[in-house]
Amino acid sequence: MLVVKDLWVRYDEIPVLRGVSLEVREGELVALVGANGAGKSTFLKTVAGLLTPYQGDVLLEGRSLVGLPPHQIVRQGIALVPEGRRLFTRLTVYENLLTGAATRPDPQERRQMLEEVFDLFPRLAERRHQKAGTLSGGEQQMLAIARALMARPRLLMLDEPSLGLMPKLVDLILETLQRLNREQGMTILLVEQNVREALDIAHRGYVLQSGRIVMQGTGQELLASEEIQKAYLGM
Repeated sequence: MLVVKDLWVRYDEIPVLRGVSLEVREGELVALVGANGAGKSTFLKTVAGLLTPYQGDVLLEGRSLVGLPPHQIVRQGIALVPEGRRLFTRLTVYENLLTGAATRPDPQERRQMLEEVFDLFPRLAERRHQKAGTLSGGEQQMLAIARALMARPRLLMLDEPSLGLMPKLVDLILETLQRLNREQGMTILLVEQNVREALDIAHRGYVLQSGRIVMQGTGQELLASEEIQKAYLGM
């Protein structure tokens, strides 16, 4: 579904991504892991059209996305759950969800999507008239994911969804992603510093270090790697 070829991205002439290539097949849950500052968020922002590479290509089902504005990339079928959630804190849960459906003008389709996300996150149904800024951290992360799902993406990208959450809520979020992948066949690209948990649920994973892919394999292969255990798992 997604093929990234030799991607180079820089900030103020300083390369942040250095020839990154990876692929995400339809129906996969793929994890991109690495230390803080490795370039993971930059990678997602580039795929989403928020940054423009100076070399390389991003292909969705064979069509290049480079140069398209972000809203067009959403229309092509990619939605990003950004780091830090980026909710409209003064809007209600319901209003935030509607912003996610901006590319879906059909009222019937919007109602159906609302039913689906409320089924996935019953807590949001209870809080639908509450302002997003008054939600707990876990509820805000649920809302950020649900807002992205309102666009009916074929590829859901998430940037550090476990950030700042207590372990119980991290488990809930990751279980929800597994459910989306397993029951709905949703293709997911998950960026995480929480290496063990991300690789444990991933079909495949890539390790990003200083802007380069240094390892790849199945989630279990990477977890069993001595290099991963020493560098990221403290073993």
